[in-house]
Amino acid sequence: MQWEVRKMDIRGKIRLFKDSSRQFGIILVILLMILIFSYGSDVFFTYGNFISILQQTAIKGVMAVGMTLIIISGGIDLSAGAIAGLSSMVAATIMTKYSGDYVVPLSIIVALLIGIICGFINGALIAFFDLQPFLVTMGTMSLFRGLDYIYSGALPVRNLPQSFLGFMNSMNSSVPIPVIILLSLSIIAFLGIKYSRYGRHIFAVGGNEEATRLSGINVREIKIRTYIFGALTSVLAGIIYIGRLSAADPNMGDGYELDAIAAAAIGGASMSGGKGGIIGSLMGAFMLAMLANGLTLLNIQSFYQTAATGVIIIIAVLIDKFSNK
Repeated sequence: MQWEVRKMDIRGKIRLFKDSSRQFGIILVILLMILIFSYGSDVFFTYGNFISILQQTAIKGVMAVGMTLIIISGGIDLSAGAIAGLSSMVAATIMTKYSGDYVVPLSIIVALLIGIICGFINGALIAFFDLQPFLVTMGTMSLFRGLDYIYSGALPVRNLPQSFLGFMNSMNSSVPIPVIILLSLSIIAFLGIKYSRYGRHIFAVGGNEEATRLSGINVREIKIRTYIFGALTSVLAGIIYIGRLSAADPNMGDGYELDAIAAAAIGGASMSGGKGGIIGSLMGAFMLAMLANGLTLLNIQSFYQTAATGVIIIIAVLIDKFSNK
């Protein structure tokens, strides 16, 4: 008995060492990127550009928080970007069509309700019909993006209310509002998965779904709640995006799900489920935002950024594969 306890303690220390090593590695990569991009551009290492990187991180990071929980539960959500696009387009339309002090809060509430519906559709299809998350969310990605185009007529929405734009682009004690939203959401998610029963159940479902079901835990409910939470973070990312862009575009969020998956994978989330963390995902989101910002300043075309994101995902998966051996 004592040997088993000691063995578990050793495994826990090894796991902690691996997680710390991964985060230390991310920090080293970030420092290396700072050196390279600072050498290539005089603008990179400035206060204004740092704020710009933080704002980019907020969009990727908010979506990555929800994606992390989904991946920990053993799933994946390819429809995250489409949910962000659809919900932000509806919110922007309400903001521009109607006037009054209630319009902005109402539009955000409607967008969140759309997120809940989309998340429930994903979760219910996966949980009740035992379908593969990859295939389900690939299908709903096309569905939600198609609804986005149908609703908007594939046309952008401009002239958003100044009250909304002013708030989303303002700062509180030199910290941009989107970053405060990201930090607040991250703290809630971190405490939730670390100290709540729901958090323990997410790890259990991702680690061994059948054993979790046999232990009496409602696996279907956990999956549905997790996909709804992921969809809500996609909505928030979309709201932050249109606030930063000052307009809503039908293509908004296209490919953002890959950035969210990459951020989670970089941060240590296992694609097979049962492992991951919020802090690591935030570091991954910051690294990706810095990469995109640096390549843009060096006048490197955007498709190289897409290729780099794909390479990062592959490397992260390989690291996870060999670290679990």
